[in-house]
Amino acid sequence: MEYINRTIENTIDKYIGIYPVIMITGPRQVGKTTLLNHLATKEKEKINYITLDDMLIRTKANEDPELFLRTHEPPLIIDEFQYAPNLLSYIKIIVDEARKNEMFGSKKKVGTLYYLTGSQVFQTMKNVSDSLAGRIGIFDLYAFSNREINKEKEEIFIPNIEKLKLKTPSKKLPTLKLFEKILKGGYPEIHFGNKVNYENYYSNYIRTYIERDIRSIINIKDENKFVKFISSLAARTAQELSSSAIANDIGIDHKTIDEWISILKNTGIIYLLKPHMNNNVGRAIKKPKMYFMDTGLACYLTGYTNAETLEKSAYSGAIFETYIINEIIKSFSNHGIDHQKHLYYYRRTWRPQ
Repeated sequence: MEYINRTIENTIDKYIGIYPVIMITGPRQVGKTTLLNHLATKEKEKINYITLDDMLIRTKANEDPELFLRTHEPPLIIDEFQYAPNLLSYIKIIVDEARKNEMFGSKKKVGTLYYLTGSQVFQTMKNVSDSLAGRIGIFDLYAFSNREINKEKEEIFIPNIEKLKLKTPSKKLPTLKLFEKILKGGYPEIHFGNKVNYENYYSNYIRTYIERDIRSIINIKDENKFVKFISSLAARTAQELSSSAIANDIGIDHKTIDEWISILKNTGIIYLLKPHMNNNVGRAIKKPKMYFMDTGLACYLTGYTNAETLEKSAYSGAIFETYIINEIIKSFSNHGIDHQKHLYYYRRTWRPQ
């Protein structure tokens, strides 16, 4: 299978050797491991690899993290790192010892010792921030952008007409072709893997997501209700988020809905776009708009399997807006810029004269 270059490669490459720890986060199956393994082939020093998807390895990492790190020497890629968060404090000790040795001992440059991948689970990310502050570079990876699929240069989207005129335009598409792209989404396996039926792919994706990610975070008593919840959310993409409306739809209490939304957000399935306000208090009070981070997954969950039907549906406007917002978010993330600090939505309330 051909490797497709990712825009974020150049961003990460600048920090390899500077940060002792590099972490790539993002939803499952967006290509985090493939990206790191590709970057590893460009390094002069051999980089070892281990995955915590392997239950035996995961058990060893959790039971004796110190021995685990002594057994697997750096530089080391630790895949699906969120399954053994106890490794963090021992990685910190190793990094600090290496830095101390660089300053007062052998003078050997520390470089990058560990490469971590994992989904954006809130508690894991909090532990990373607390334990490895000043020692880690964190990068968010999403599914392919349109320009990555087309193998074109991708730049940050800046809403300035003069700068937009300077960008090389993508090939114009008939509307139906555009909705075919929207229907497929951006996951690598759909576009560049062995030819797979996209409905089967997303069906397996949801099952894997619930079994590997959701069950490790919360105890879901009724999987059918969770699937109904995520489908209800997909139908509301590009709308202001209303937890109470979703709770009424599927018969679950408001508190559970908020918890589940937080999980989807922190595992990269959805994105909450904050409103533009003149003050931070107003921004915290007003409702965010919710977007699915892959249009193909959203279409599958809402039952759309045909581009022509999708184009003519009442859902077309919302899913097209979702597609555009996804592209803008990816353009920031792929260049290492925190989109949360730069992107907002603006809604002007109409008042009769």
